[in-house]
Amino acid sequence: MILDSRTLRSTPESGRRAGYDGAKRKKGSKIHIAVDTLGHLLATPVTPAAAQDRAQVTVLAKAVQEATRASVELAFVDQRYTGDQPAKDAETHGIQFEGVKAPEAKRGFLLLPRRWVVERSFAWATRFRRLVRDYERLPETVRGFPFIAFACLMLHKAAILSP
Repeated sequence: MILDSRTLRSTPESGRRAGYDGAKRKKGSKIHIAVDTLGHLLATPVTPAAAQDRAQVTVLAKAVQEATRASVELAFVDQRYTGDQPAKDAETHGIQFEGVKAPEAKRGFLLLPRRWVVERSFAWATRFRRLVRDYERLPETVRGFPFIAFACLMLHKAAILSP
């Protein structure tokens, strides 16, 4: 499993859910996603953009273990999910974290092992206009649309692969 988050710019419909993400300088909602190693969506909680990624580890780990019947043992994460507390939170659900970080002499774009899968999933999601900005009033709707989009993508792949 691979964890990451993305901040969606808010609209007036976002209301109180919208927060300010200082790192990305955006006001909006943050979608945290967990995908398997093929890029299929497993869990997606929604928080205000000001929420820390580390604080969502418990919610993500619990949702992933429910979706996969507790078969996930390893998660690849970036620097935003490192630390003792996130590792302990994941360990309570039987998941071990492995950090994937960029080399210190990084310049420009760099393809990181395992991390590119979640970035590709975000790119797939941006093909659906409703997933580019936070147009929804209810967080349940924001949480549900990625599952619809990924179901459409999987059906499209199945149609192409079937004879």
